[in-house]
Amino acid sequence: MIPGYLVIWVKISRGNSTTNYMHESFILLQVGLKSSHSRLLLWAQWLNTIKIAYSRVNGHHTPRKNVYQVSIFFSEIEILKLFPHEQILGSIAPRMKPLSLLSVPPPTIHIFLLTFIPLASPEINAQNSGLSLETEKSITIVRTEIPPTIDGTLDDEVWSQATVISDFLQSKPLEGAEPTERTEIYLLYDDNMLYIGGRFWDSEPERIAAGTLRHRWNRLGDDDRIAVVLSPYNDQRSGYKFETNANGVKHEAIYQNVSQNLPAWDTIWDAASSINEEGWVTEMAIPFKSISFDSNNNAWGMNFSRAVRRKNEEITWVSRNRTYNPSITGQVNGFVGLDQGVGLDIVPSVSFKKRQNFKAYNSTSETTPSFDLFYKITPSLNSAITLNTDFSSAEVDSRQVNLTRFGLFFPEKRRFFLQDTDIFEFGRIGGNTWDNNPATTQPTRQNARPFFSRKLGLSSNGQPVDLKFGGKLSGRIGRWSLGSLLIRQAEFEDVDASNIFVGRASASVLDESAIGIIVTNGDPRSNASNSLVGLDFRYLNTRLPGGRTLEADAWLQQSNTEGVDGDEHAFGINVQIPNKSGLRGGITLKEIGRNFNPALGYVNRKNVTEKNAAIGYTHIMTGGFLDNVYTGIGVQQFDSLEEGFETRIVVLRPLETQSRSRDKIAIRYYSTDESLTIPFQIYTDPSDPSREITIPKGRYSWDETRIDFSTGGHRKFAGSLTYRTGNFYSGE
Repeated sequence: MIPGYLVIWVKISRGNSTTNYMHESFILLQVGLKSSHSRLLLWAQWLNTIKIAYSRVNGHHTPRKNVYQVSIFFSEIEILKLFPHEQILGSIAPRMKPLSLLSVPPPTIHIFLLTFIPLASPEINAQNSGLSLETEKSITIVRTEIPPTIDGTLDDEVWSQATVISDFLQSKPLEGAEPTERTEIYLLYDDNMLYIGGRFWDSEPERIAAGTLRHRWNRLGDDDRIAVVLSPYNDQRSGYKFETNANGVKHEAIYQNVSQNLPAWDTIWDAASSINEEGWVTEMAIPFKSISFDSNNNAWGMNFSRAVRRKNEEITWVSRNRTYNPSITGQVNGFVGLDQGVGLDIVPSVSFKKRQNFKAYNSTSETTPSFDLFYKITPSLNSAITLNTDFSSAEVDSRQVNLTRFGLFFPEKRRFFLQDTDIFEFGRIGGNTWDNNPATTQPTRQNARPFFSRKLGLSSNGQPVDLKFGGKLSGRIGRWSLGSLLIRQAEFEDVDASNIFVGRASASVLDESAIGIIVTNGDPRSNASNSLVGLDFRYLNTRLPGGRTLEADAWLQQSNTEGVDGDEHAFGINVQIPNKSGLRGGITLKEIGRNFNPALGYVNRKNVTEKNAAIGYTHIMTGGFLDNVYTGIGVQQFDSLEEGFETRIVVLRPLETQSRSRDKIAIRYYSTDESLTIPFQIYTDPSDPSREITIPKGRYSWDETRIDFSTGGHRKFAGSLTYRTGNFYSGE
């Protein structure tokens, strides 16, 4: 439904030999345009009728008591609210008089539709079963002197004093509909902690999905869970996500942008849950020292979303476009006197290495101490120092198989670089904004990233390189997000020791957007000098009519490498409409210069222009077995800046559907066309280098059909099945 104002001209007239009168009036109504035919009911908000105010008979005003209900029919329009003309229409009709009607005989009433004025807000959701207007939700949190015990029982007396949130609605499957299960959230805080309690009634507690028993770094996607989104700066741009299931298993993430979070981020907090005969309950305690916040801001953005997996139902406090994130929150007021403590974390470690040469009968050993210090200068400004950095505690990379001519992308997992990682994000490059175009890959989406921290402390073949020392300063001051990084990297192989610097600044503009600059200096894998400067603008509007969202990005970069002259530029433009229902899509254009070299960044492919686009339509079912059906198409094409066409990938998605119980089936058809200007060596036998597979240069086309089926992961027995058939270059 598209909200707006409908301007109507009402002309009431009657004439005969004894009585003549005429009245003209403008009426302003708040309406919603719907996709189906519906009745236009003139509904006066304050009385639900149009009252007779005065009649004019033979030139005299006489009060009348008659009340007329006026109903007419239009297609595609439904009235939501009729505003009192005294308050709204002074500028439209300065001489407007109250509506006049005669009692008997009835007058002639002419109603003329003049115009429809669409609005960006307030939002009206097409899935909403009612005609209420969405308003911003706001509550005040209660301060406690007695902290609750986090044991997953929710039976401490202090919880009875908590602020209670119970006005939840569905965000899925039907946004705005009443939930099938009751949910309540309880909020408390003291000097040191934010306390969150949750009671989740369930009509079938024996069917609560709680299969995850240990911490998972990536998700709790198959379990019934409660997710908490915190936006301490209440800036609609940044935030954290904490979630737990009925077993009390924790998962946390930091938002890189409002549509993508980084699950590798880790912090200290506590959670406990339990299942009972009514459903399940949970308790959380999040230390204020574990997150960044503005101590002068007593209002935080906050949201809560409960998942009932067997019904594929999300029960959310505030939602738009069937989703929630730091830009879609309610407001929680009353945070005062928060204490971050000393704000100091010290992480010492020692590594011991020993090498034994059995042929020479000798051995060598090495002991290296290391030291990491994290200190909060203020609640919103963080600093970090590292000496002889030890990254041995970082998780290993997931295995990836590469059958392309271009490099892979591995995400950062080291704690020192993950702190405030969102501040260093640029141009939303690589951002998972909606349902990624399947014609693209993660490396191509990340292409032209100006700063990629995995370039530090790792050689080009992935071997560790010592970092002698480093410092990092990052945080938010007012509307500014600021970050700087200085690293001294040790020499390795034939590369000298080097100093590395990254600086990033961005300012919040408009309601949800930002503009910024990034500067880098140094090359950790070469002795040549290198620097880069980049500018970006990120636009976001999650408050379009009908709960729709619009994202747009524009960025420009220029590198400067010693001994290189010209073609060191890169730029990109991206526009997305990431709607969860109805029409959605996006278009991206990138150009990467032949000599563009972000020595501290990531380049997968250069000397090209990349164009990709996707469009599709999601139909949300209002009943029955199926939840949604999607169909769409995605395209990606690379053209060499010098030699023309290189690669085109087209992906048809004729049918992708999901059931109410989260069973999925997807049918996709891939068509690839590629031009090889040089031979492509795809395989070399490690034991016999003379055995290899090389694809000659030339033009190749191949197809692939793929069918995927999976059952809901909440089931006790779940699985997936994939069928793929097709060619690859000249082979089958």
